[in-house]
Amino acid sequence: MIEEDFLVGDSVIHRLDPRAKVITAAAFSIVVAVSERFVALVPSILLAVSFIFLARLSLKKVCLRLLMVNLLILLLWLSLPFTFRGETLFSIGPLTATKEGIVRAAALTVKSNAIIMTLMAFIATMPVFTLGRALRSFRVPEKIVHLLSFTYRYIHVIHMEYSRLRNAIKIRGFIPGNNVHTYRTYAYIVGMLLLKSYERANRVRTAMLCRGFEGKFHDLKEFSFKPIDWVVMVTSLFAVLWIGILQWTRIVV
Repeated sequence: MIEEDFLVGDSVIHRLDPRAKVITAAAFSIVVAVSERFVALVPSILLAVSFIFLARLSLKKVCLRLLMVNLLILLLWLSLPFTFRGETLFSIGPLTATKEGIVRAAALTVKSNAIIMTLMAFIATMPVFTLGRALRSFRVPEKIVHLLSFTYRYIHVIHMEYSRLRNAIKIRGFIPGNNVHTYRTYAYIVGMLLLKSYERANRVRTAMLCRGFEGKFHDLKEFSFKPIDWVVMVTSLFAVLWIGILQWTRIVV
């Protein structure tokens, strides 16, 4: 159900230590998320594009994911310019678009695309379980790491169970429609999914306890920083620092 299209590769970013990836992606995302000036946002989108090329990701797959993100952002463009107070630019019937609203929508668009591309380059190029190990090395609570790992693992299982239930009602002649019977049927499906998820969780927990699980996953391979890891991480962090300087200083007006 969850496609890891960017997981396999032989680029510099693919070979980076997972901790370097997490640090770089987190620093970039935080700085860009709080930035407002286009003098900082434009370099951020250019830096994100450079990450995509450095990771050698399929441009087609990247564009497909950005398309899904920007379809949601389109809702902002349909509402924000007409609800944000400021200088009037044009009117459509009773709706009035403001300059400040359009600027805010454009800033959110640039920030969202830059952050998503950076996450695709650094986070999507490593397995979820490796991400969990990296988070654990930063002293993230074990329960959060376990929740991330098990959620990723069992989303597919729940989806398969939903498909089985859906096929079962189709075989019995169920045709969905806008009526009470349809709503009741889907409510039963959701209830069955919750019940089966609870039962499976208990079975998995019991099986893990029988195998000696004590609340901690043990790693067979240790992380180690190589020179290339330091070079890429430090260079990227300096670029992020420059974006922050452009945002919070007046070097460029």
